[in-house]
Formats: sequence, C-alpha cells, structure tokens
Amino acid sequence: MTQTENALDWLNQNHDLLVDWLRQSVAIPSISTDGQHLKEIGQSAALVCHLMRQAGLDNVREIAFEDAYPYAYGEWLGAPGKPTLFLYSHHDVQPVNYASQWLSDPWTLTRREGRLFGRGAADDKAAFVGQLGAIAAWLKTSGTLPINVKVLCEGEEEIGSKNLQGFFKNHRDCVESDVVVVCDTENIEVGQPCITSALRGIVAATVKVTTAHFPVHSGMAGGALADAAIVLSQVLARLGIPGSEVPVPGFEKNLKRVTEQEKLLFANLPFDEAKAKADLGILSGVPFVTPVGRTIYEQTWRHPSATVIAIEASSIKGASNQVLPTAEAIVSCRIVPNMDPKESFEQLKTFLEKDPPFGAKVEVLAHGPPVPWWATDPQGPAFSAAMDSLTESFGKKAVPIGCGGTIGFVGPLVELLGGVPALLLGIEDPQSNAHAPNESLHEGDWKKLMGAMVRMFDKLKG
Repeated sequence: MTQTENALDWLNQNHDLLVDWLRQSVAIPSISTDGQHLKEIGQSAALVCHLMRQAGLDNVREIAFEDAYPYAYGEWLGAPGKPTLFLYSHHDVQPVNYASQWLSDPWTLTRREGRLFGRGAADDKAAFVGQLGAIAAWLKTSGTLPINVKVLCEGEEEIGSKNLQGFFKNHRDCVESDVVVVCDTENIEVGQPCITSALRGIVAATVKVTTAHFPVHSGMAGGALADAAIVLSQVLARLGIPGSEVPVPGFEKNLKRVTEQEKLLFANLPFDEAKAKADLGILSGVPFVTPVGRTIYEQTWRHPSATVIAIEASSIKGASNQVLPTAEAIVSCRIVPNMDPKESFEQLKTFLEKDPPFGAKVEVLAHGPPVPWWATDPQGPAFSAAMDSLTESFGKKAVPIGCGGTIGFVGPLVELLGGVPALLLGIEDPQSNAHAPNESLHEGDWKKLMGAMVRMFDKLKG
C-alpha cells in the first residue's frame, strides 16, 4: 500500500479512539460566554495539548494573554522545503440553552441515528480532533508528514476572538504558512462535501428609545404618554417586511452583483424545501421569506440582512402596570461584497434615528466592532488539492459554496500572510444545530472529512 493508503487504513482502524478523544473533549463544559467557566476552559486547553502530543506534534504548549482564555498550539516541521499548513479550530463552546429540549446529556457524547450528539460536538471540537486524527494517521504509520503543519486551537471564538489578531501579530512564527485550513463551516447537506469561499460580515447596533425620565402608572397615563416599547417597535419595523430587500438607503448600492453563471450554480445546488424547513424548525405554514425568484443560497450568501437579535423593555417576570420610559434592541446586519462596514453602520444609524416617532429620543450605537466580509476565488493548486481530496473521500463531487455566517479572522490572517489560500472545509450540516439544543455531528461525514485531510496533505506537498 502507499503511504496515503496506510494512513487511511489507520484512520479506519482507530476510529473508536478518535471518537473517544471527542468524547473526552465534549465532557468538559468549556463555555466562554458567561465568564463562569474559567477552570473548565483551562481543563479543555490542557486536554487539547495532551491530544496534540498523542497525535505526535512537537513544541506543544498553552498560550494565554492576561485577559484571554488559553489557546493550545502544536507543530510538526519535519518536511523542509515542503509547504506549511496552518490548521485552525477552537475548543470553547456555547452554553446549554433550552435544556429541556435536549434528548441526551449535552456533556456526554451520545451516538444516535448515525450522529454524535453533544455540546461542541460539531462546533468545533470535532474539528481539532479531526485535524489531529489526520496528522496522527500519517505520523503513526509513516513516521512523517508530507507537509509541515502548525495547529492552533483557540479558546475564545464564541466571544468574538478578541485576542486573536494580537496573537497573529505577536506570534507570527506560529502562523507563518503557505495555506490556511479552517474546519468551522458547513456542508449544504449530509454527504455533499463543500469548500466555503465567501463569508458575510457583521455590523451590529444597539437601538435605544427614550420617551420619559421614569415609568408612570398605566392607569394614570396609559394612552396619554408615548410607550417606549411601542415606539421602538415602530423604529424596528423600518427594517422591512418579509420578502423584501433591507430598505436601509445605501445597503444595496455597491453590492457585487450576482452573475447569471452564479445564479445557475445556486439553482443547481441540492435543496429540499420541506427538509430545510424541518432542519431549521420552521412552523408549519410559515414560508421562507426570500424575495421572489431568489434562492436561499443566493439570499444568505450574497445579500445583506437585518435581524433583531434582542429586545428589552421590561422583564415579563417583573412586569408592572406601567408606561415604559425606555426600550432597547440589538440589530445585527450581515454585510456582503462590496459593503464597507463603517459606512454601513452610519447608513443604518441615519436610517433608524431619522424622524423619530412622537419626537422620542432614538440613539443608535455600535454594538461591538464591525467584522468585514471575506471572499476568494476558489482556484489554484491548493483549492484543486482540497476539492479532489474531498471528492475522492466522499465519493461525490465537491462544490464551492458561500456562507451566511462570519469568521472574522480569515480575511485579516490571509492579508497578513500575503494572500495565501484559505481552505474552509465543511464539518457541520443543516441538522447539526450548532449553538442550539441537540447539537450533533454526522459521524460518517466526519470520517470522510478526516480521510479527505489525509489525502490533502499528500496532494499539497507539491
């Protein structure tokens, strides 16, 4: 057998070992969003370092900043003259929400109907286990890799990766590479391998409405004073109605137009409307609200959106018969090529603050820093190697796709490294429920992805 075949055989023979690595990781509630799990995130980083050593990586260590959750780093640089791959993943996870809807313990990896369930199973602990599995498959069989690898597993992706750009600049030696590989995106359906070549960015804003200095008894003033919650609803309603473009002036002005060839590509991608609705949990009778004639793929990959992700006026538990004086909301806008993040925020601010209902005070403030969109042309030797490897492993032709989500570091890292190719390989699928109850990973696709990485390492050696 060839070295690649030996490595693939090792993957098959040791799949249960890799599932156990994932089980160990899922068992640690490395929640980064609430500030209450510092100990667990430390345990998670230590486990990742342990698994890196088990896979055969060198110079394994934890890297931490004063105000950051720890990263895990390891490398293997034993192939002089060959390309170096930078492999990224993250070990922090979202909290367990809607706990009553989980069908099994979120911190116990559970196999059910061909899937592996658990918080972080798909996002993103299977990514670093899968990367380490592909590395181990080579090192345990041939004692060597056909390329060099630098592996980083971040500890704060779910809270915006606030220290990652600093890491890239201050630890340039850990990221200097010829190809970036990220396993934190989605395949459009089970069994269909995909490479993501475009990501939307984010511009978010806090919208605050004030109508009075303090709340007033609704029996005394209801119907006489402007209700801040109702005024806020009117302001938010400006963001449009289902089935229409986002009406913020300027949002559609500079968009990179979708070509007819792209439209044909989107239309030919597999899509089952009933299945998609079930995967997304959409109620019976509620339609998709894309503009007429536009596929969901085109809408979520190439057009901006505005979503109200939080509204706060008074808690239901603590509700009282009062006319409310203030109300707030967070609006999250996804932006696409060629929208400028700063300009988009100013356009949103102007649109929502203009002509406030009933003369109310409306303030629109930035909610976190904007994140730019990213897009690349999926051409060249690295993309060919990845596409061919995925096609061989899955037994189905790999396709380039877009993504409605955001991975903010990809663009800046690619730019820092002089425009190297970035390969975003799908590890989730529409049923993965990342960030939601019953998060899961399709076990068969995970095995195929690991096999694709084994093949890709060989094809990238040049």
